[in-house]
Amino acid sequence: MNSGVDAECERCQCHGKDKQPAILYTLLSQNLRPGGAGQRCLCQQRRTVCLRSPQLTCRAASDVLLRTISFMKNVAAFRLLPREDQLLLLDSCWVPLFLLGLVQGMVTFEVMEAPAPSMLKKILLSGQSKGQEPEGTQPTLAAVQRLQWCLNSFWRLDLSPNEYTYLRGAILFNPDIPGLTAPGYIENLQGEAQRALQELLHPEDRGRFSRILRVTSSLRSIPAALVTDLFFRPVIGDADMGELLVEMLLEVPGWPRAPWLPLPR
Repeated sequence: MNSGVDAECERCQCHGKDKQPAILYTLLSQNLRPGGAGQRCLCQQRRTVCLRSPQLTCRAASDVLLRTISFMKNVAAFRLLPREDQLLLLDSCWVPLFLLGLVQGMVTFEVMEAPAPSMLKKILLSGQSKGQEPEGTQPTLAAVQRLQWCLNSFWRLDLSPNEYTYLRGAILFNPDIPGLTAPGYIENLQGEAQRALQELLHPEDRGRFSRILRVTSSLRSIPAALVTDLFFRPVIGDADMGELLVEMLLEVPGWPRAPWLPLPR
C-alpha cells in the first residue's frame, strides 16, 4: 500500500524533476504528525472521493433538502419578503440550513476513493482543448474531512429541538447578503431569532450561545459546490442545482414533483 502511494508521489507535484521531495512538501510533511512520523504524501488529501453508499446517502440527503426548503416556505416572515430577497436568501443559506438538517437528522456518511477513469476516458479527455473543463467534478478527501469536522462540532453541542428551530431562523435571515431590498427588516428577524435562542440557554452557561454561533459560522465556509457534488450530483447529473432549488421553492401545490426528490414520509 505504501509503495503504491510512493509511486504515485513520484508522479505528482510533491516531487521535483529529480524525484526528490520539493522543499515546501518536505517542510509541511514534517508537521503532519507528532514526532515527524507523518511522511505520507500531501496528495493523499487531494485525492478525489465519492460516497461509499450513494443510494442510501443521496436518498437521506434529498429528504433533508426537501425538509429544508419546506421550512423556508412555511416561515410566514420569509413568504412576506419580496421575491428577489427570497431567492437571494435561498442561494446564500441553503447550504448551512441543509447541513444543519444533516446534523439534526443524525445523517452520517462514509466516502471512499473515487474510481480511476478508464483508459478510454483518459484518451478522450486528453483530446480536449486547454480551455475546456472536464465534465463534472469530484470532492477531495481534504474537503470532505473539513465538512465532517463541522458536522461533528455540531453534534458535540447536542442542541435541543427548540435550539435547532431558532438557529434555523438566525441562519435564514442573513442581512449581510448583497443586493437585498429589505436588509433592515431581515436584520430585525435575525435579531429576534437570536434573542429567542439565547433565552433558551441556561444563565449559568453564558459561553454556549457564542459557541453555537461560532460553530454555525463554520457551516457557511462549506462551498455549495462540495455539497452538490457529494450529495446530489449522483442523482441530478449535470442539472443546475441553483435552478432546481428555485423550482422547489416556487413549486405550486398540486404540480408534479421533481423526479429526483423523495416523496414525503
